[in-house]
Amino acid sequence: MRAYRTIKRLLLACVGISSLWIISSLLSGNDDSGMEENIIQHAKQPRAKDPQADNGVDENNDLYKVVPGNKLTFMQTDNSGHELSNDSLNIHNERNQEPIVDSLTLSREKLKQSILTINHEQKVYNQDRFADRSPDSIVILVMVHDRLEYLEYLIQSLGKADGISDALLIFSHDYYSEDINRVIRQITFCRVMQIFYPYSLQVYQNEFPGPDPNDCPRDITRDKAQKINCNNWEHPDSYGHYREVRYVMTKHHWFWKLQHVFSGLEATKNHNGLVLLLEEDHYMAPDFYPMLQKMYQLKKEKCPECDILTLGSYDKTFVYKDRNDKVDSLVWHSAKHNMGMSLDRKTWEELQPCVPQFCTYDDYNWDWTMNYVSHKCLSSALQVMVFKSPRVFHIGECGIHHKGKGKCSADELVNRIDSTLVANKESLFPDKLILSPKTRPLKARLPKPNGGWGDVRDHTLCKTYRKEASKVV
Repeated sequence: MRAYRTIKRLLLACVGISSLWIISSLLSGNDDSGMEENIIQHAKQPRAKDPQADNGVDENNDLYKVVPGNKLTFMQTDNSGHELSNDSLNIHNERNQEPIVDSLTLSREKLKQSILTINHEQKVYNQDRFADRSPDSIVILVMVHDRLEYLEYLIQSLGKADGISDALLIFSHDYYSEDINRVIRQITFCRVMQIFYPYSLQVYQNEFPGPDPNDCPRDITRDKAQKINCNNWEHPDSYGHYREVRYVMTKHHWFWKLQHVFSGLEATKNHNGLVLLLEEDHYMAPDFYPMLQKMYQLKKEKCPECDILTLGSYDKTFVYKDRNDKVDSLVWHSAKHNMGMSLDRKTWEELQPCVPQFCTYDDYNWDWTMNYVSHKCLSSALQVMVFKSPRVFHIGECGIHHKGKGKCSADELVNRIDSTLVANKESLFPDKLILSPKTRPLKARLPKPNGGWGDVRDHTLCKTYRKEASKVV
């Protein structure tokens, strides 16, 4: 028994030394390039097997590891090399009979490799049905987490939209779910792709970019953080707080997906037109697609300075009479014009010199960060063209800022939106759009940053996305 305890202590000591070495390697070096390499390589590589662990079970073997909270399930391999659980071997996509990987039974390393494989393959579904896209085709980029109920409503509304067969619909995920995959791969109304944010919390549950055991607690003081030598103790945010993973991941995912679509996908490498940004809890009007095309043409003819086109706002009342064909040209404001916004390659390239500012500004919100970039980095603030009558609606009640008040169901709001659209069906699909006369913009102070983005590791990882976009990430 004494010998057993001695061996156990030696093994624990080896694990502790290995963990300290990994942490020090992440934070070593004073130049950004060295830190970038450490972060990216560490995020990509699986942990090495401990040669001293000879207990008959390799703790790094994916047959024995599961995502916490799920029972151990024996793994088998299909013909493509993907590993499936015994419970999921008979689950296939109804349309093309391809096996679907079950994230509940995949280990984190196998999940990581599946995500890398999907991103590398860049498979486009329904390409045989919709071989050609028009010159003014729109790429629709949907940011997806795990709220399937909302996503199904969004997909239903997209499927009812006029002209949708011309689109390329890309779903960008930060969570791997068999149920979500099955719903997406049953879409038949346009070409479809899936991409996965490769540094998600689902995969990196115990290491950066997820929560590292040695990360500083959010509310610890800087002096105490220094004493315990926790990660990034030198750099709390503007309010003295340390990193909260669930908040920073949204900004990471938002920026990565755009860099990846504009710079890393074969299907979009020659696309210079609009990329429409949606989220899983949005809902679309049936005329949104042709109206966005008309808006883009109006921009070219009468508002070349308009950088962003937005389909709606957060107004609680939806008015169409006498304003269904009207659009405004305004200074882009993050709190008003971030829903259903679209931009083309020209605008995105003009934003690239501001990547350092975007990646280091101390605000975990991507839209507030963009607001700062607009006013403090660009030569002139971003201009937006926005519909007076919305073509996109927000149906999510349980987002990242939800405080737990009220019912979190989309049913009632979707029914109200549908009723409004039916009552105003004669106002939809106007023949042309009218740009309202410009008004002098009101001067307003930039809001203070919200913080939550002080960790230099986040800054460094964020800056790598453009460099990594053209590689297999």
